[in-house]
Amino acid sequence: MKQKNWLIHYLQLLGIAGIALFVFLAISSSSNSVQALPEYAHRTGESCAVCHVNPGGGGPRTLRGALWAAKGKPDEVPPLPGVLLAPGVDDGAELFEIACSTCHGIYGEGLFGRKIANTGVKESKIRTNILRGRLQSGMPSFEGMFTDTQLQALIDYVLSLSTGEAEIPPAQYPLESPAFTCSPLSSSETCGGN
Repeated sequence: MKQKNWLIHYLQLLGIAGIALFVFLAISSSSNSVQALPEYAHRTGESCAVCHVNPGGGGPRTLRGALWAAKGKPDEVPPLPGVLLAPGVDDGAELFEIACSTCHGIYGEGLFGRKIANTGVKESKIRTNILRGRLQSGMPSFEGMFTDTQLQALIDYVLSLSTGEAEIPPAQYPLESPAFTCSPLSSSETCGGN
């Protein structure tokens, strides 16, 4: 009798393990990947930030990325000639916030991209990096995305960050400090308790 119970218990455990393996294989084989692959960047010669809003790749695509995918993901990411990144904006700080702050930080402190603030980067290097990008570090090329006036304003602002002379714009939406009126001894009626 003991052997029969042991055999039944063993078969039940084996069945449970088989079901768990089946579920694992079903889930892992049917999951969709994000499709932000370094192979695409290598194949196209562009950084992930050219096609994705997130500089590290993945997530929503930029306009160029959407066009690239619509064309069947060819070896070249199609250009968008005549499409400006920030039409009508001529302020260097605002252009930096629009085009650069996602990677380099609002103050040039460096996030995904390199730190710019107080680094002493020269104007010629700034211009080259903006126009050509830096594939190895993930920076896309911005050639043709600014007017000459915008490009110079952006270069001047980045140079001022680099030298530590930039006037950092104030936060556009400054928030007041919250006023906490509740304490652990407050009644739940007045302080949202359960």
